[in-house]
Amino acid sequence: MAEVAKKTKVVDTFKLKTWYAVQAPEFFDKKEIGQLVALEPETLKNRVVRIGLGEITGSFSQSNAFTSVEFRISDVQGKTLSTRFIGHELMPSYIKTLLRRRRSIIYNVDDIKTKDGVGVRIKSVAVTAFRASEAVRHGLRAAISSEIKTAASELDMNTLAQEMLFGKFAAKVFGKVKHIAPLRRLEIRKSELSETFQ
Repeated sequence: MAEVAKKTKVVDTFKLKTWYAVQAPEFFDKKEIGQLVALEPETLKNRVVRIGLGEITGSFSQSNAFTSVEFRISDVQGKTLSTRFIGHELMPSYIKTLLRRRRSIIYNVDDIKTKDGVGVRIKSVAVTAFRASEAVRHGLRAAISSEIKTAASELDMNTLAQEMLFGKFAAKVFGKVKHIAPLRRLEIRKSELSETFQ
């Protein structure tokens, strides 16, 4: 007698998953910036979420439209995922619009410590109005580095993040170094937090 094959019930695991609201840090008023789905909420912890600054603020001005922000999920409370800021980046296409012939470009990378002891790598780009000599470029690079370290050390991490994202930090440094050579622009093109995982 032939054995009757047992029917196995196929479980749709997606239906068992739960949606969780991703919440921006406090300096963005804990605004909901998206949703993630998971079977177990703990699997979402430490995941990186990248989003355009314009999507968070609702303002798509030139700087917001070309800035992406990175958050790391730090905690799960019920169906809400808390995040912390871990960095930002200006789109390469935006940086290219700053580069013109007969101008000098100065790239800087500085490792700083904020007032509350957070380590951050800050990458800046400065564009002169005219082509600058090697000596002027060297002087600018040193001055920019010094001003970034000084200005950042006077701010806590949340304030620094806000100032970098909305251009205030770059404007502050620009104002301190523009006497060295005619500068056209200075931008903080990228920031990255030094992270330790628990």
